[in-house]
Amino acid sequence: MPKYSRKFKSPAHITAEIMDEKLKKFGTIRIKPVSVSWKQPNERRFYTVSLEEFISWIMSNKKSKRGKS
Repeated sequence: MPKYSRKFKSPAHITAEIMDEKLKKFGTIRIKPVSVSWKQPNERRFYTVSLEEFISWIMSNKKSKRGKS
């Protein structure tokens, strides 16, 4: 197993299912210390970007403000 530059204290990754307003599965997000992944329902594979790519994308529009959760 390769040694990573970052790690969660515990668990190794966080996976959450996201539901729509009708409680139907909208997708799955997985967060690791080195990447962020997304998978739509009924798909086998995740789409993944490195944490650096995600940070660059999310911070690219300096004018945008924090949205409501």
